[in-house]
Amino acid sequence: MPDAEQGGSMRRGRNESEEERADRMWTELIQEVRVAQMGVQILFGFLLTVVFTPTYEGLSGTDKNIYIVTVVLGACATGALIGPVTLHRLVSGRRIKPQAVQWASQLTLLGLALLLVTTSSSLLLILRVATQDDYVPYLVAGVVFWYLLCWFGLPVWARHRHTTRR
Repeated sequence: MPDAEQGGSMRRGRNESEEERADRMWTELIQEVRVAQMGVQILFGFLLTVVFTPTYEGLSGTDKNIYIVTVVLGACATGALIGPVTLHRLVSGRRIKPQAVQWASQLTLLGLALLLVTTSSSLLLILRVATQDDYVPYLVAGVVFWYLLCWFGLPVWARHRHTTRR
């Protein structure tokens, strides 16, 4: 710790090259994407079956529109969350892993945002059909707030609190 003893700033973090950091970040990203992919694929699979049920014909025009938007959002979320895998396959060995990690990270964040909207619109549709009560939008808004807090609010707060220079 010569730097710290001489009044310099102490080095924080790992001692890794740019390539090693990209490899580590890629591995972490793929683990995260696996969790999100599983959820979006299960949700999307269930959504695809709804149109083939007898209940679908009884839905109002508004509920059918919510369903169609939800399915399209689910398809987009699935695409964004599978995108990093395809990206890796197509750029592997091209010596651009640090850039590929950034692009894959952006696709993952987009996929998570789309998953949030897909899940929320699915909840809206289900609660509208199940209860037909006026309080449904408020319940959905509460869940959306909860998702935003858990998925984005807490991570952004932690990032700001623990990485901002004092």
